[in-house]
Amino acid sequence: MSVHKALFLDRDGVINVDFGYVHDPADVVFIDGIFDFCRIAQERGYLIIIVTNQSGIARGIFTEEDFLRTMDYIKQAFAQKGVGITDVLYCPYLTGEDRKPRPGMFLRAQAKWDIDMGSSVSVGDSERDVVAGQEAGVGLNLQFAGDFDAIRSSL
Repeated sequence: MSVHKALFLDRDGVINVDFGYVHDPADVVFIDGIFDFCRIAQERGYLIIIVTNQSGIARGIFTEEDFLRTMDYIKQAFAQKGVGITDVLYCPYLTGEDRKPRPGMFLRAQAKWDIDMGSSVSVGDSERDVVAGQEAGVGLNLQFAGDFDAIRSSL
């Protein structure tokens, strides 16, 4: 029996404003309410796991090192607000089982962290995020429309 529940978050459009291929810490603008939302989830026992398509790497727009540096900045910002990011899974490719709407990243997180998918929640800003969560068996899959207050009660 799996022992953890997770809050799966897409990155661009949920954690930070999606300006298109965000890959420099200087360009990260956090979505209002993301830190409080994640703090509440963490207090309710959720692991915070980021699952994000990053095709800009495959397209040659930025490097994997750019992405990792930006993620380090994001993780540090969360830590300063009292929120621990358990894991970051990303798909740098244009196709494949890990690229949402496929469920690969979710399933890898499930295996790594012993996650009860039925008790977990996924928040993404596109239909492909919702479909990926559904395909992975995530219990609640929400399409984020810019207001964390509207989905807070879902945790």
